[in-house]
Amino acid sequence: MAPRVVVVEADGGSRGNPGPAGYGAVVRDPETGEVLAERSESIGVATNNIAEYRGLIAGLEAAAELGASEVEARLDSKLVVEQMCGRWQIKHPGLRPLAAQAAGLVARFAAVRFSWIPRERNRHADALANAAMDVAAGKAPAARAAVEPPRVVEPPRQVAGPDPAAQAQAREAVVRAATERTTGTDPATAPASWEPRPSFTATRLILVRHGETEYTEQRRYSGRGDVPLSERGRAQARATGARVAALAPAVAAVVSSPLARCTATAEAIAGALGDVPVRRDDDLIECDFGAWEGRTFAEVRERWAGEMDAWLASTRVAPPDGESFAEVAERSRRAVAGLREAYPGETVVVVSHVSPIKLMLRDALAAGDGLLHRLFLDAAGISVVDLWPDGGVAVRSVNDTAHLTGL
Repeated sequence: MAPRVVVVEADGGSRGNPGPAGYGAVVRDPETGEVLAERSESIGVATNNIAEYRGLIAGLEAAAELGASEVEARLDSKLVVEQMCGRWQIKHPGLRPLAAQAAGLVARFAAVRFSWIPRERNRHADALANAAMDVAAGKAPAARAAVEPPRVVEPPRQVAGPDPAAQAQAREAVVRAATERTTGTDPATAPASWEPRPSFTATRLILVRHGETEYTEQRRYSGRGDVPLSERGRAQARATGARVAALAPAVAAVVSSPLARCTATAEAIAGALGDVPVRRDDDLIECDFGAWEGRTFAEVRERWAGEMDAWLASTRVAPPDGESFAEVAERSRRAVAGLREAYPGETVVVVSHVSPIKLMLRDALAAGDGLLHRLFLDAAGISVVDLWPDGGVAVRSVNDTAHLTGL
């Protein structure tokens, strides 16, 4: 028989805010404390509040799947509790669509009561969220203890909630806030959109892989070796400059890896944009491939077959005398965080290498490590990512190469 009333305990967190994030949710029987369902997921790079909302959404979805008609939602995030009860405004545009999604789920139940509980009484969901954050950070999740036995759930510290009529009004207000537009369009007829309000300007990163080199053409590992652009690579850099100028006439800076193949590409782009400064950032340098530098894939496979298999299987494994992708990811995140801080709400061109750009896109898409081996980035390809102040992310394009046609 489907439970009539269930307890949902939810939690979410981020290491860095924004940083590697995840959530956890537990559905319990209110009488015995028996765990009826668990939900947990790493969500890439996000803020604490986004992760908290994702945990609530996952818990409500699990309760709906169990056929529950009423929910006691218990969270240690006062912000989410107060916003879902309609007492606090939802100021960050990145939270509005999540609040609207949660409100839509609330409407599916006969009643949902929100309560705040201290973190120490939310340990199960907190443990699930931390395990998910480990995965988001590229760490192996710690071994979990056996599922706790059924227990009597203590009543939570109650936060005075609205009556049913007020709760319905709050849900309507949440949805309205998430869908209204600055054009004055009535939310009832406005098209659904995940786009934040224009008043909150994103930092836009135009990610450019450098033009071709002789190593690129020969399919050789090209890491810290300072290989210059080939003639074709220089032509690609010029074409990329024209493309970037068309995409973003107003660019605050061009930031480049210190290696010559990137700085030459960056200077071509800066020239097409006018007097835009070029700044070097060592964190954007390519992965150090160690003993594999300058060798083809076939040569490495023949000599280091075991090491290559281990490297392909884990981002935490480095080539002999080289650097792991986990280490490159740490540098890439540091570079992105620095750009967000230095150029809030502006457009920045980032000229780097295939590995750092793939890792940035992996994080932006909240994808797993498998993306690194499935995503192909051409020399001089362009990808565009928007980063909002509250941690919201939108990937606008990946590996745009239309400007290279005919080269």
